Formats: sequence, C-alpha cells, structure tokens
Amino acid sequence: MSQAPTLVVLAAGIGSRYGGLKQIEPIGPGGEAVLDYAVFDARREGFGSFVFVIRKEIERDFRETLGRRFEAHVDVRYAFQELDMLPQGRAVPADRKKPWGTGHALLCAEPQVNGPFAVINADDFYGAESFRALGDFLRAAPPAAGPELYAMVGFLLERTLSEHGTVARGICRTDDGGNLLSVEELTAIERQADGIRNKESDGSFRPLTGHEITSLNCWGFPTGLFPHLRRLFAGFLDHNAGQPRAEFYLPMAVNALIEEGAVRVKVLPTPCRWFGVTYRDDRAVVIEGIRALIRSGVYPEKLWN
Repeated sequence: MSQAPTLVVLAAGIGSRYGGLKQIEPIGPGGEAVLDYAVFDARREGFGSFVFVIRKEIERDFRETLGRRFEAHVDVRYAFQELDMLPQGRAVPADRKKPWGTGHALLCAEPQVNGPFAVINADDFYGAESFRALGDFLRAAPPAAGPELYAMVGFLLERTLSEHGTVARGICRTDDGGNLLSVEELTAIERQADGIRNKESDGSFRPLTGHEITSLNCWGFPTGLFPHLRRLFAGFLDHNAGQPRAEFYLPMAVNALIEEGAVRVKVLPTPCRWFGVTYRDDRAVVIEGIRALIRSGVYPEKLWN
C-alpha cells in the first residue's frame, strides 16, 4: 500500500492587508475557519498527517482556536518559521523584519515531513476536487526515469479574484501536454468594469483574459524537493540578504528547477472556485460561498460533529 501523503499548511503569514490573523477567522456556521475546510477535504482524500507552519508569536492563538479541534481528528504537527532559521554561518541582517517567504516556510517544515506531501496556504479555499487530484498524484508510483515529477493544481484566474482590491497571483505558462513551463508572479491583479488587469511596476496596466491558469500555492512534491530548496535558498541569500523586502517564493524555486531541467511539473486542472479572505470585506462572500456548498450537500452543517 502506498504511503498516505502529508499536507503542509503555510500559516505563518502576517495578514497585513486583511488586518489580523485571517487564518483563524470564523466563516462557517459552526465557527469554522477556511482552514477547517481544507483539513476536512484532505482528510477525506486520504492525507495522513498535517504540518502547520506558524510563527511562535501566534502559536497560542492558533493552537487554542484551530489546533485543538484538528488534533481530535488528524495527526497534527507544528513547524515554526522564524527569521533566524537560516543556513549555518548566516545571520539575520539588522534591517530585516519581513519573513523570508513561502519557500523558506516550507524549508522550516522539512523535519516534520517524511514522505510525499502537498503544500497549501492556510487562508485559501481550494475545494474537495483539488485535494482529490493531489492525493491521487501523490499516491501514484513515481516515473521510472527522467526528471523528478511534481504537481500543481491550476485554477482559472477569473475564479480567484477579490471584489475588494488587488490580489497577487502566479500566472502559469504550460505546454500542450499540460506541463508547467513557468510561473510569473503578478502582484496587483484586479477586476474592473471593462475586464481584468495587472498594474505593472512601471505604472502601466497589463490586460488579462481571466482564463489564464493560476497558481495558488497548491502543490504536490516528493521529499526530493528539499535538497533543491536548500540550495536555491542559499543562492537567494547570496544575492538578496541585503534587500529587506525580498522574499524567497516557492513558485520562484520551482521555476528555477524547471529551467534547470531538474524537474517536470504536471498541472492538475480543477473545476473548483477559490474563496479567500484577502480583505475584510471578502469575509461575507466566503461565508455565503460556504453556505451554498452546505446547501448542495458538499459539506455538513458543522464539519467536526
């Protein structure tokens, strides 16, 4: 029997645009957070352990609000992302306050992961089909030869936007076989009356169709990712340690491995609509979206009864 995969949840984000710990904000009728639905879906799809990457300063709130109820149903582990968790011989620059990014957060989880695993954000709703696709991928036998095979769940951009402000999204380019060629991080995507656009760094606007395949940090990996990630993070520090706002993004690392020819990434399309609480005004939309799924029988009224 194949090993049950692990789900790594990146939950250390500050939530600056939202204005608080959006990871623990109740949006379900039983007080559930967005993350409750991800854990519930992944558990149904055969994930065996759950690693939550958090910061020490939110540990108490996270454990008391979410951790205790998860522990009653699944194998829970914690990893901590802190600024000083750096390769031996490296020091935190005096002006560094911002976390090192999602790639670094995943590296912090390495000691808790011992087999194939998926990675998600704590504040994104991915839908049951997304976890089914990842679970099937991670339980399948790896290819006999050739580059390592990773997976990414791809959403349609138009299903991932907020009505209340700009969002950052990874816009993907794929080949005819559904393999990922690159992910470009666009950081100011918004919907306007005349369409969707991204504000570029020079102040101009790039039009988007809404049908672009989009990465929301929903990945499937073998454990062979970690040596690559350590190497790439060391290179990132060599070039960016003096830039206080530079971040080592997970898609950036995957991009580099694709360019090296070290890996192949299969894009797993999903019919699911994304929900998220990027801004406080998004909360009402998420609440109604969850209630609609409950009415259609996707979820019980109270998840953990």
